[in-house]
Formats: sequence, C-alpha cells, structure tokens
Amino acid sequence: MSELQDKIKQRMDILQMWMEENYHMRRPDVVEEHIQTIDKFWSVMTDEDKDYIHGARYAIEQKMKWDVKK
Repeated sequence: MSELQDKIKQRMDILQMWMEENYHMRRPDVVEEHIQTIDKFWSVMTDEDKDYIHGARYAIEQKMKWDVKK
C-alpha cells in the first residue's frame, strides 16, 4: 500500500472509532476538522471511504447517533 493510502487509512480508522463512540455528538467541530484532513485526498479515495464520510457528515449535521448495528 502506498504511503498516501496508509495515511488515508489511518485517518479513516480514527474517524470510524470516533463515530462508533458517538464523539461527533460531543465535539462535532473536532470531527469535522478531522474529516477535512481526509477529504483533501478525495480524488484518490475509495468509494467506500467517500460514502462513509458522507454518512458521517450527515450524522453530524442531523445530530444523530451513529449506530452500526441497525
């Protein structure tokens, strides 16, 4: 895996952990800032990662809990 892909994966892993802990409910600004460090690589990201970011942003905007069990 390339260095860039490693960087994206590490940042996506942090985002996933924060979303699953519903950290975005307490600190939406921090989570959004973190997303911005990822989406600058939009052109080389996988569709799966892009979809996850769309979902995360929607949850932040709507102040929704993140429940992956549904």
